[in-house]
Amino acid sequence: MVGKPTNIHDDQEVWAFEQTGEVFTSYESYLQRADFYRQKRFICEITGHSGLSYFDAFQSEIDASDEVDDAFPENLKGPILRRVQFSTIPRLDYLVDRVFEVIRDPDRTLCFEFKHDFYPGENVIVTYPDGNRSSGVLREKSKLPELRRPDDTVERPALVQYFVCLNHRPDLPEVVDPSRLTRERKTFTKQRLRSFLKKTIDHEAWSGAPWCIKPKIAEQYHISGEVPPHLTYENQMLQRKMNLALKKNNEFEGQLMSFHPTLPPLKPKGAKAKRLSQDVARLTDEYQRALAVNPELSRLSQVNQQQHMEQFLKDSNGFTLLNGFLPLAAKGQPKPPPPPPPPKWPIEDLELTPIRDKPTRPALKFLSVDMPAREPVSEEPSNGLLMRSVGPLLETWDTLNVYCEVYQLDSFTFDDYMEALQLTDDTYQCQLLVEIHCAVLKKLVNDVNDKNGQIQVSLPEPNSPPSEDSSLAEDSTVPSPTPEPEVKPFGRTTRSSLAKSEAAELRNAQKSPSRDVKMHCAREMEQSTRSYDWKARLRKRDFGEGKWVYIIVGLLYQLSSDPRRRKGCDEVLCKLAPPDQEATIATAVSQYPLMDINTRVKILEILCLLSLETKAIRNYMEDCNNNMTDFRKEKIDTQRKRKAAMEDLRVLHEERKALRPESRTASPIPELEELNESKMAVDTEDEIEAETGGDDPMDTDDEEPHRGRSLRRANDRATQRKQRLEEEKLKKERALIEKAKKPSKQEKQYEKVLKKIEKAKAQIREYEEEVLVIENDLRECDCPRTRVLGKDRFWNRYYWFERNAMPYGGLPDSSTAFAGYANGLLWVQGPDEMERSGFIELCDAENRQYHNAFRMTVPERKMIEEGETHVFDAWQWGYYHEPDQLDQLIAWLDIHGVREAKLRKELQAQREKITTYMIKRKEFLESSEDKKSENGEPATRVSTRMKSYVDPATVRRCFAWKNLTAERENGHIHSEAKPAANTRKQAKGAKKVVEEESRQTRATNRQGKPLTRQGTRYTF
Repeated sequence: MVGKPTNIHDDQEVWAFEQTGEVFTSYESYLQRADFYRQKRFICEITGHSGLSYFDAFQSEIDASDEVDDAFPENLKGPILRRVQFSTIPRLDYLVDRVFEVIRDPDRTLCFEFKHDFYPGENVIVTYPDGNRSSGVLREKSKLPELRRPDDTVERPALVQYFVCLNHRPDLPEVVDPSRLTRERKTFTKQRLRSFLKKTIDHEAWSGAPWCIKPKIAEQYHISGEVPPHLTYENQMLQRKMNLALKKNNEFEGQLMSFHPTLPPLKPKGAKAKRLSQDVARLTDEYQRALAVNPELSRLSQVNQQQHMEQFLKDSNGFTLLNGFLPLAAKGQPKPPPPPPPPKWPIEDLELTPIRDKPTRPALKFLSVDMPAREPVSEEPSNGLLMRSVGPLLETWDTLNVYCEVYQLDSFTFDDYMEALQLTDDTYQCQLLVEIHCAVLKKLVNDVNDKNGQIQVSLPEPNSPPSEDSSLAEDSTVPSPTPEPEVKPFGRTTRSSLAKSEAAELRNAQKSPSRDVKMHCAREMEQSTRSYDWKARLRKRDFGEGKWVYIIVGLLYQLSSDPRRRKGCDEVLCKLAPPDQEATIATAVSQYPLMDINTRVKILEILCLLSLETKAIRNYMEDCNNNMTDFRKEKIDTQRKRKAAMEDLRVLHEERKALRPESRTASPIPELEELNESKMAVDTEDEIEAETGGDDPMDTDDEEPHRGRSLRRANDRATQRKQRLEEEKLKKERALIEKAKKPSKQEKQYEKVLKKIEKAKAQIREYEEEVLVIENDLRECDCPRTRVLGKDRFWNRYYWFERNAMPYGGLPDSSTAFAGYANGLLWVQGPDEMERSGFIELCDAENRQYHNAFRMTVPERKMIEEGETHVFDAWQWGYYHEPDQLDQLIAWLDIHGVREAKLRKELQAQREKITTYMIKRKEFLESSEDKKSENGEPATRVSTRMKSYVDPATVRRCFAWKNLTAERENGHIHSEAKPAANTRKQAKGAKKVVEEESRQTRATNRQGKPLTRQGTRYTF
């Protein structure tokens, strides 16, 4: 602020600001100051609104302070102001937390309990044990102290009671416990408390300055504003200097420094000690001068000295931090180490102290037979699935569902997928099992009419079988003599050297097995169909009668030429083409139903990994990335529009406050009340007449009616007068009502503003809904990798496969969309090899160090805290299928750990979705089991002329899946041959119908390309 100028004459022209009280004698200076105040750089201290001019911020503070005074409870103002007076908490936010919550301050032994404490005169709500609630006014408050017996046992704990006068019976006060009392909602909140304190208290701009109530408010509530001597700036600086000098002095004769007038004599040694003693003497003189100004310091020092000495004697080491002072080491003793810094959360999860009594992690479920658990807890222990196949099973299901548009497949549930892979009878009748193999195979090699059947993946060169000519040539040629290896001179032969040589020969024999061992007959099967090999059959899409199994045999045989893939391919080929059977296509087709689920998963794993190299998958990923870029831009634009709409709404609210009438609901007009009373009286008379039939009330049953002359015209005149009076009253009433209903100009403007506010709120809701839709589109476009939810303290990974790259419940137009879920399970994977060897299975020295710190090793801690079930490596998988298990898992995670804090946050964000689809999965499986038990086999049997037919969909769920996507886009499923049109006209008509259907059913994006499921907006 600019100070007031001096030497101003009475007739001199000046310019001033009313808000700040500044006066200028120069108009140029006044304009410069006004330009500064008009800049949009000021903030309202109470509301926090920024981007305001000084005058707008000043007016906003005035308006907000009035609102704070009206909204904040009057009965709490005095106690809160007395509690925060001279508080040294540095930040206002911390002070608000201290006052609002029930927190005890160990230094001041005070209890901040305004949230659960009540004061006379407050409006409170009393809750009864039966759940009923009544409002009333608190009249009195009584506190009873704690009583103790001579043996220091508690006879009666401290007690607080309140006397409340309820509104429905104010004459009978009721004694109520604090646990039954609550305030009305939004009466006492942190936001209101912060605004109130920001308006009423302030502190100086130096570190450690106490909060002080503003003078006018302190005078209003009769609170002393005199700062205690030990909190003044001068004494605080002097105390810091004394502490600094005492820290430098490293030798002392075992006595504590305190603010005593006579300091103990020092015995300096050398120049450094002499300088330190001079500094202490100088500071002592300054302290004596401070005592002369403030004698209160001496009394405070004497009172606190005994407390400091007792605290010092209680310390086992003899060294502690007393009131901000660091005691000096006694002569001949080492300097005490500094206290460890407080931990900064979060920290490494395994460095947290284990809690012995904390509940363990909920038990996992397993799909495999070889479960890494103490007791079998699997739902299906006899499914034949091994633990090493669970990971590939999940990977293949996720790949087929994420890229189902590329494969032209309907989405399917994980339970149907697993059930289809376990089929041993009616294998080729299951459309799901056949279609997924044929769909993936079609992406490896193009159709014969598409680029001449070009192969889309890189395949190794096939193993060429030896021909007869080459064998004859080899027999006719004279073998060239091979040079004999030089014989090394033998040393002395002993028993140990002979044993070593025999062991080496045995190892070499094991490492180089004989090539004559035949593992499968895939080569012979390939030679028997050389004219029409697996590539030609795949180009022509010849999948009928299980011939796709032969295509898999030929593909795996060629892939076995790669040393990296040889082992996995040979494992499959020895079952599809066993060496002891005939090398024909029928053998491969007959062997596939006999295979177990592990081998089938291995086949699909190889096929899916090959298909990810194709151009179709890569183009799909690029399209998804481009769509994600467009969605991000659209999201930013929508958020900007929402922000602008929010700013417009704030301006409208300010306009509404300015236009709000003094009384929004008009009070009843006295004239209208009189008219209403007269009308009620008239209506009452009419009702009485109607009930008595219009007879004279003097007529009774005991007397006979008067049969003489009656005055009928007199009754008519009375009735006419009554009607005339009623009509006049009704006219006056209507006139008054119309006059009262006619709004003023200000009320009309107020109504217009309210309509604009509702319109702005609706627009903001539309923007928020659009942002949610865009975020869902971004989630479904994120297909390059499967996102992990997070890791726990033992490096176990948690997956929810519906989190990205697919709709939560599968495609809405899928044949099994009625199931309502896709996977519905929360999966847990064990740590990989590097994490296990680097963080869990430590070396001996690290294990001893960890055991000394926590009285257990990391593997022991894992066995204790994880409970009954565990996963030990990345090949082991478990899952959760109940919402209660998810809640228990969230409660088990520790927010102070780095990994578990992130995992807990992600699980809480996805909890609603995960729980919803867990429940849907459970309901669907239970309903399908109930249908099987209700219908049974006879109910689904259909008698025909030739045989009785049983609907397979009622026996197994996977038979209900149909590939509607392929039928819609191709006109037939993958395993069937392309239907040939009878005539050219029919072919053109069918093509035209398909094009029209595709135009109607498939929308296009901005570039005119058809949208996939990522570009659509789902409402489920």
